[in-house]
Amino acid sequence: MYGNPAIQYDGAQVRACSRQLATVVTVTGDLNDVNLDKVSQYTKRFVLKEKPMVLDLSGVSSATSHIISLLSELDDACTAAGVEWSLIASQPVSRAVHSFDARVELPTVESVADALHNFADAMAERRRLLPLLTKSA
Repeated sequence: MYGNPAIQYDGAQVRACSRQLATVVTVTGDLNDVNLDKVSQYTKRFVLKEKPMVLDLSGVSSATSHIISLLSELDDACTAAGVEWSLIASQPVSRAVHSFDARVELPTVESVADALHNFADAMAERRRLLPLLTKSA
């Protein structure tokens, strides 16, 4: 099979794509207690040093409140790798997260394009500041 086939996990489909600015993992379908651990493990495989991560859950049609475990594990993996990450959440994902704890704050954006734009801006800012650091040292 050619292209970028989705991996099937009991009602959820997961696809990963490496872009210049970030790795994008897209999940569609249903995230439930049966497939959540598998989706989480698969997603964390794509956390790479020096490459931001985008988790696109905009196509998730239903989500368990335990989705917070996937998001917490991804946040921990990205922190350990020293990379930023962004989340695109569907309404069911947002409801599931807020039903768990309304105070949870996640690095959410509206779209993959917005996430990539934010990462590009951050990279440009670091490049702008780099000459200043070498001059003062």
